[in-house]
Amino acid sequence: MTPTPTALLAMGPGIADRLLTPVQRARLTALVDTDPALVAHRLTGPTPEVARALAGAELLITCWGAPPLTADVLAAAPRLRAVVHAAGSVKHHITPACWERGLQVTSAAGANALPVAEYTLAAILLAGKNVLPAAHRYRELRVPHDWRAELAGHGNYRRCVGIVGASRIGRRVIELLRPFDLDVLLFDPYVDAGAAARLGAEKVGLDELCARSRIVSVHAPELPATRHLIGAAQLAAMADGATLINTSRGSLIDGDALLPELVSGRLNAVLDVTEPEVPSAGSPLYDLPNVLLTPHVAGSLGDEIHRLADFALEEVARYAQGLPFADPVTPQDLARMA
Repeated sequence: MTPTPTALLAMGPGIADRLLTPVQRARLTALVDTDPALVAHRLTGPTPEVARALAGAELLITCWGAPPLTADVLAAAPRLRAVVHAAGSVKHHITPACWERGLQVTSAAGANALPVAEYTLAAILLAGKNVLPAAHRYRELRVPHDWRAELAGHGNYRRCVGIVGASRIGRRVIELLRPFDLDVLLFDPYVDAGAAARLGAEKVGLDELCARSRIVSVHAPELPATRHLIGAAQLAAMADGATLINTSRGSLIDGDALLPELVSGRLNAVLDVTEPEVPSAGSPLYDLPNVLLTPHVAGSLGDEIHRLADFALEEVARYAQGLPFADPVTPQDLARMA
């Protein structure tokens, strides 16, 4: 009989209480030997209770705010064999020392992609009908108006939507767009024309995508090569009245180049992420009528977080049974992951 693995939760303050329902906590304790009330917020200079749990842990269950697993931390965790991350990116806490140790790592990035794609779908359909500027104009006019005439150039029939990045989220967005009468373009240097067609998109270059698309949605990972991927030239190529959607990372768009396009009213934007993460209090982004600015809420929140916990529990169950993870993360994956 396989011994029950010993596990420790490691994540930011308050996260575990939001992540796990009572039913999920019960399932966790049935799968592994752990105290779900003991959550490590730090692993460097830990409390005596955390230090003892870390020394005996075979499995770490992490989420947002997880402390970095440095070489010193791993030295204090001689039995550690695997990390189950109940969130998206593992770059903030999985260090080179983890790969040197040969730790198995899995992430709920696929589960977290679902609400981001749903947010994006809603943003695309609303942008197609020019809803945000129309709503602000309605608020200003407050009288009967010929909206059909004013919005004659808009709609969601045979419009061109450009997806930048065939990431998990980008692929899910393309999938969600299939029922609609939209033409989808895709830019991703790692996807060939045949693979793009199988996804339901036409592979094109980035500049062509920006020039042809009425709506451009960014889903590439944050890497040195993708910093300011959407720059002045790409923004200038976008048609008057086009909408730029960013639910990826703020650094992928050159904010200095974007702001004049938005202030002038030439382009619209739906920005769930910016650089910096929170714009300065005096930023025009808060007040521009053609900008929908949201505080990085496209990803899992509220009850959606429990989907991440369910994924993590499935991976914990696989580990406890001696099975490989269903969605492992490898060092090679990090070059293309957020």
